[in-house]
Amino acid sequence: MSTATEQQHLAGPLSTAVANLCVRLQPQVSARTAAGFREVLRRLSAPLQVAVAGRIKSGKSTLVNALIGRRVAPTDVGECTRLVTRFQYGTVDRVEVIFNDGRKQVLPFDVGGMIPASLDADIESVSHLEAYLTNAVLRDLTVIDTPGLGSLDAASVARTEQLLGAAKPENEEGSDDLDDTSRNAVAGAEAVLYVVTQGVRADDQQALAAFTAATASREAGPVNAIAVLNKADTIAPESVAGSDGDVWKAATLLAEKQALTLKPRVADVIPVIGLLAESAESGGFTSADADALRQLAQLDDTIWEMMLVSADIFTTWECEVATGTRVRLLEKLDLYGVRYAVDALRAEPELTAGALRRKLLEASGLGGVRTRLDAVFRARADGIKAAAALASVTALAQASGDPGERQRVHDAIEVLLAKPEAHALRLLEALTLVTSGAVAMPEDLAEEVLRVGGSANIDEQLGMKGRPAAELIAYSLERAGWWRSFASFGATPAQSRIAHVVHRAYFLIWQHLKQG
Repeated sequence: MSTATEQQHLAGPLSTAVANLCVRLQPQVSARTAAGFREVLRRLSAPLQVAVAGRIKSGKSTLVNALIGRRVAPTDVGECTRLVTRFQYGTVDRVEVIFNDGRKQVLPFDVGGMIPASLDADIESVSHLEAYLTNAVLRDLTVIDTPGLGSLDAASVARTEQLLGAAKPENEEGSDDLDDTSRNAVAGAEAVLYVVTQGVRADDQQALAAFTAATASREAGPVNAIAVLNKADTIAPESVAGSDGDVWKAATLLAEKQALTLKPRVADVIPVIGLLAESAESGGFTSADADALRQLAQLDDTIWEMMLVSADIFTTWECEVATGTRVRLLEKLDLYGVRYAVDALRAEPELTAGALRRKLLEASGLGGVRTRLDAVFRARADGIKAAAALASVTALAQASGDPGERQRVHDAIEVLLAKPEAHALRLLEALTLVTSGAVAMPEDLAEEVLRVGGSANIDEQLGMKGRPAAELIAYSLERAGWWRSFASFGATPAQSRIAHVVHRAYFLIWQHLKQG
């Protein structure tokens, strides 16, 4: 049975409905399937799990540190960067090394507050790391840092795939009953934050398909995946038409172009400067750094522009700021951040170190990433977790050798999905089928399915933001009628099933607007 504590941590009504389904079904299924259901219940009551994935050297760990607001993930190439690390909330800060055989070794963070550079263990015998932090961000979000894809180290990629696809639950009563097939059906992150740099490559597309970062092989799509264009400051504005020589404008335009390339695998691509975000948000930027930048702001314009030509010239040019200090500034801000900070100090000489840090944080684009994370992941956590859990329940039933058990689970799911309040799960399923290409739809209709299923906001679902209620009511009823007709005339059987779901979504929107 699920406990009262678990119920309190469920993300919302959809997760609660799926949890109740699991509790009701447990006595009606085999011990193996019941063990899987217990794991589904555990996952439903845990925070949303977001995997940060991407190619090697894309700056994933730097972004993880920025999101957590603490420099804990190692960013230099070392043994820890070859491992999957799960950052989650804990009352005591600690690192747990989880071995392939289930053993566990507890380590403290190092003196700098980071995961130790050396684990004093054979890396091949380590499954992954669990990092527990007393950090408010992690109360409702578990962040999974993964090794870089495209690495020559195939073992690192294999470990990532193993954890995202077959992680063994920790301290779960009865978890020994959970066989590999069942564990594969249940484990995995529920959402993915995919990190790209300037060029989206074919293997990025493949990685997004492979690292669906969802339970029971649910596809990555606009409901559970977003991408960030990292290292936006390295983009040459002249290489992007329409940028008008502005780095950030160039990054924004390139991100929009990449969003079209990665569509429909991700909801959006947002530009960010991970290094700047990490330094400004995790305490890396100090008052001593601000003082050094203040000194640099006093330099003659001609000399200053010459120093900014390259990192080598910046660190070797003779000036009052020590070479070591300038090297440190580059490590924290890179040339773009240094220039930005000096420009800010020249415009406002009275800026305090704290105010300058806030300006650097704003310039990093981290705020935009967090806003999108909130809109795509946090606001939809209930639907994402419930859909992932339902997919796991279905996969567990499919793995059963008992046809009667499969039928009982199938019937119970159908009863749940028939309820108006659970229609959001039907809609998420329809959206996933369309965006993954499993059901082919004309482009304009696919866009409409994406719009209706990709938002929790009614005016956004209707594509009529800011329009009067009367127009929303009329439009929702009109589209409900259109999709019902399409379902009956002209649609293939697969398209018809999608059309019925979209029709009902519009009808429920119309009903809600009429009553409200």
